[in-house]
Amino acid sequence: MSATSINHTELLCEVRGGVGLITLNRAKALNALSLGMVRALTAVLQAWQYDPAVQAVAIRGMGKDRHQPGASVPFGAFCAGGDIRFFHQAALAGDPQLEDFFTEEYALNHLIHAYPKPYIAFLDGIVMGGGMGIAGHARPVLSPGQTAASLRLVTPNTRIAMPETNIGLFPDVGGGYFLSRCPGHIGEYLALTGDVIGGADAVAAGLADALVPAEALPGLWDALAVQGITGFLAEVAIKSIAGNAELARAGSPFDACFGMETVSGVLQALQREGSEAALKAQATLRQRSPLMLHVVLEQVRRARRMSLADDLRMERDMVRHCFHTRHLGRSGVTSETVEGIRALAVDKDHSPRWNPAGVEEVTPDMVAPFFESPWPADAHPLAALR
Repeated sequence: MSATSINHTELLCEVRGGVGLITLNRAKALNALSLGMVRALTAVLQAWQYDPAVQAVAIRGMGKDRHQPGASVPFGAFCAGGDIRFFHQAALAGDPQLEDFFTEEYALNHLIHAYPKPYIAFLDGIVMGGGMGIAGHARPVLSPGQTAASLRLVTPNTRIAMPETNIGLFPDVGGGYFLSRCPGHIGEYLALTGDVIGGADAVAAGLADALVPAEALPGLWDALAVQGITGFLAEVAIKSIAGNAELARAGSPFDACFGMETVSGVLQALQREGSEAALKAQATLRQRSPLMLHVVLEQVRRARRMSLADDLRMERDMVRHCFHTRHLGRSGVTSETVEGIRALAVDKDHSPRWNPAGVEEVTPDMVAPFFESPWPADAHPLAALR
């Protein structure tokens, strides 16, 4: 397939100077991923990975011009995640495209992680959920002469989060894999609370590779096409800046709280620690889905020992259980995830009716079935991932 044959209104693609340039073009929705975007991204990346005219790939998100309503700017919110309104509608309607979305999105995440050419993500503005899936799996920069170097650029404007516990879901798109590999127990903190961090913290947590001024992005984007990957990396090194990493200031006692064995243990440790950051995190956890807090803690701990392929298969199992929680007799409108999306994005009352209502009411028997696969290994939707 020729790269020029990829035509999708929500995805702009071109090859310039040997670089495949991708712009997510759904600015009004903060570039949230639709199924069409997932399919178009997969198609263009598959086409370019074997195209000798394409030596590297770069991706960014189109933004809205606050000075000219309706106009766009080349760098804005990278991607706010998956289209959760679609998830809600599809779950209520029994639309099979909901299953397709997660299977194809996770396969795309793995494709990016294993991509044989440099993959450069320009992560300005909001980078949440599924946005991390198409950016966070870029591999770190390799030694000179190795062709598969990849880079995740952030700016002081970047806002990164995996906020899924706020909608009764879990940090998917390989979140278990990349969060579990953050230093210490930062991954558990980010996974459980869904808190937003800035560009400097993202670099400190290993979720990004370099912090640059936002105003440098257009020049760096153009430098890729003009100077190639080697010249581009040199430009990044020149323009990189130091940032204020707030996570580091929270200190090891706060980090140790999220290393506790259970969710109840985490909450108790935060109370004992007593700092402003600890008590704020504790209050946040009390607002999240109690059931999914337990599921997420188990997810991150399991993923620490997994390859990305195995983690994505586990997460595909988990997401099926989120929308069809048969072991609890819940599905569709009664599922934790549909209720969470309703409260946040549909009715917007921000008062989800979590079931169970408290962390202390969740039992191991409620959690364990989330990690049982609905499919035999050879029939798993992601069986082909290696």
